[in-house]
Amino acid sequence: MKEWRRAIHQNPELGFEEHDTSRLVADCLRSWGYKVHTGLAVTGVVGQLVFGDGKGPRLGLRADMDALPLQEQTSLPWQSRTPGKMHACGHDGHTAILLGAAKALAERHAAGTEMGNGTLNLIFQPAEEVGGGGGAQRMIEEGLFEQFPCDAVFGLHNFPGTPVGHCFFRSGPFMCSSDKVNISFTGKGGHGGMPQLALDPTLPLAATVLGLQTLIGRNIDPLHAGVISVGRIAAGKTYNIIPEQAQLELSVRALQPQVRDTLRQRITALAEHQAQAYDCSAQIHYEQGYPVLINSEAETALVEAVATQVFGADNVDSNGAPLTGSEDFAYMLEQVPGCYLMIGNGDNGYADGARLGPCSVHNPHYDFNDDVLNGGGQFWVKLVEHFFSRR
Repeated sequence: MKEWRRAIHQNPELGFEEHDTSRLVADCLRSWGYKVHTGLAVTGVVGQLVFGDGKGPRLGLRADMDALPLQEQTSLPWQSRTPGKMHACGHDGHTAILLGAAKALAERHAAGTEMGNGTLNLIFQPAEEVGGGGGAQRMIEEGLFEQFPCDAVFGLHNFPGTPVGHCFFRSGPFMCSSDKVNISFTGKGGHGGMPQLALDPTLPLAATVLGLQTLIGRNIDPLHAGVISVGRIAAGKTYNIIPEQAQLELSVRALQPQVRDTLRQRITALAEHQAQAYDCSAQIHYEQGYPVLINSEAETALVEAVATQVFGADNVDSNGAPLTGSEDFAYMLEQVPGCYLMIGNGDNGYADGARLGPCSVHNPHYDFNDDVLNGGGQFWVKLVEHFFSRR
């Protein structure tokens, strides 16, 4: 697993471009006896293994494969060889973990180990990082669950700062939706010394920026999560010209679908009315991204039982705090019941090859912790055993 992980890390590929990674995965799965399907969402791979007569339950396990457009600064021996691209989120490790489990399960199957009846679908997904629809949605649209039906689906992600050998998750909403909003205010440009002859679009923009946080404070239940962040403001070219237009770009997140809908309604209304108040107009482009990730109760209970066996009860938090990050595995959970969990990645930051301590994902000093591989692989193997034996 370490060899696969570091080979993938050295050759990072962005969303829908994971051709070498996809080829590595497919070649491994074929050599171990899996029926392999390639080409879903361009570079997606599904490996299928049938136990018994195959008429039992159907299980899906998912790993993401894509890297990020970021220049690595770890100076590790296996550092990215591609300028401007790196595995800064650990998808190299997720892929290696699922490959390790795939090999172990195939060896048991070939040795005649009793696994019951059923079908295992290993889903290696491209383009989790692309935003918008993401690789999960595209695989679904291209027939993932029609071609490879699943009664339950599971995924995992590393979490820096949480010790290796620990994990956390929860039933119900676990990760936020993620939406992008572009708001353009249009007024009438003019001379900075004669504002009475212009309609200044920066005024409704400024009022909207201040008003946005009142939506969280006054329109959303204090017990429900909602996040609005202003990521970009743009207006004008020089100091003495009132611009024709002013733009805002927002990141909007919510932990409940109904909160997501409320925020969309209120942000739209706020921007439109602020524009009217200053005799300007507002054009709003609301781009819905990943939905709320919701773990189902029965599948979360299964994850708790397996994680307790693999990691020990003291290292398992089955009521973990929700996360304001987002994840396109949420699309799969909209189609099939399942659970997504976080496993500890420990101290994983590096500079000049020396350890820095915990380092968040999407950081140029991040590296997936190879100490996670063994426990992650064991977790997938035990989950497969429990899933088919209990049914």
